[in-house]
Amino acid sequence: MKIVIIAGGKGTRIASLASEIPKAMIPVNSKPVLEYQIDLAKRYGYTEIVLIIGHLGEKIQDYFGDGSKWGVKISYYIETIPLGTAGAIAELADLLTDDFFVFYGDTVMDIALDQMLDYHKSHNADSTLFLHPNDHPYDSDLVELGLDNKITQFYSKPHSEDLICRNLVNAALYIISPKIVSLVPKGVKSDFANNIFPDCLEKGLNIYGYVSPEYIKDMGTPDRYEKVCSDVISGKVERLNRKYPRPAIFLDRDGVVTKEVDLLHNPTQLELIDGVPEAIQYINTKGYLVIIVTNQPVIARNLCSIEELNYIHKKLETLLGKNHAYIDAIYYCPHHPDGGYPEERKEYKIVCNCRKPKPGMLLNAAKVWNIDLANSYMIGDRNSDIQAGKNAGVKQSVLIECNQPRALLNIIQNLI
Repeated sequence: MKIVIIAGGKGTRIASLASEIPKAMIPVNSKPVLEYQIDLAKRYGYTEIVLIIGHLGEKIQDYFGDGSKWGVKISYYIETIPLGTAGAIAELADLLTDDFFVFYGDTVMDIALDQMLDYHKSHNADSTLFLHPNDHPYDSDLVELGLDNKITQFYSKPHSEDLICRNLVNAALYIISPKIVSLVPKGVKSDFANNIFPDCLEKGLNIYGYVSPEYIKDMGTPDRYEKVCSDVISGKVERLNRKYPRPAIFLDRDGVVTKEVDLLHNPTQLELIDGVPEAIQYINTKGYLVIIVTNQPVIARNLCSIEELNYIHKKLETLLGKNHAYIDAIYYCPHHPDGGYPEERKEYKIVCNCRKPKPGMLLNAAKVWNIDLANSYMIGDRNSDIQAGKNAGVKQSVLIECNQPRALLNIIQNLI
């Protein structure tokens, strides 16, 4: 399987740091960004690499040569005219006869590429995009997911003020099939996110999102460059690879994150408790996953549909994103054990394994996200939350006062 790395950008936003070398050659901890990517590819057994180069590209060729020093085979495509992130791919169609990875040369990342490829194959995808939440979704390219994480919509920045959307950012790491390559126009400047992928949706191709909390960040501005340098040196970049278990903070929703409203079922009822964005932002900086686990019997009671509940959760993610905070996942139980009401949805009136105090939501999250339960915490405002945490085997369950301003922030700062 080939790796195509787009490394032809001029780096105008970061030129103040190094205008005499290509952006992909800017050193992070004394090593070019591009070298980290080649090392990553080699670590997962991908040794055929195609570098798309342009501005100052000879410096890349002089440094890497044929790649033998790194145990890989490197070939080059030299852009004489900038063709955007996708345009040059059309020129390589004869080489790209099987599915391949696309990296962007200004990205610092450490991803379990084997797991992403397994996901791509299991979904029979025409393309798979790496997605993750971040603390600035309002100025990022976002996507909407449908059933089984199939992408249904792209939202390119800038966004309208009233956009309600999940915090799922297109992080510019792709697996692409030859079917996608055939749709890239030759000799025309084009972009994957803004042109090619939306066109693929219109044509009915299967584009999937691979959601992961692993580290991936472009270093295209001086501020971001400083941040990724710090993260590489501290070991954070490597530590967030999905192969390593991570601890999580499990949070109940109503009364802990959002104000308790009896059977909240309308998005207009949703309101963050004071101090919650700061608390979640603090968790984000400490390397813990943030997982909401919430009983939502409004579904069983037929007060709202699954689609309406999902919209409520999109609003929650949007409000947090506007405050530079993000959650990694939301798990909800739609069931209720007591039946007999005329308006109820009988298929959800069951005794299940996910309704707290049972630990099903936490255990499911632990399996999907490779969570280290023994070093994780559960925070809730009811005894059922506390018991769910204990049943799942978390390190500690903490009872919080319902709807109390800044209570979550105070607890988190003392807990981790």
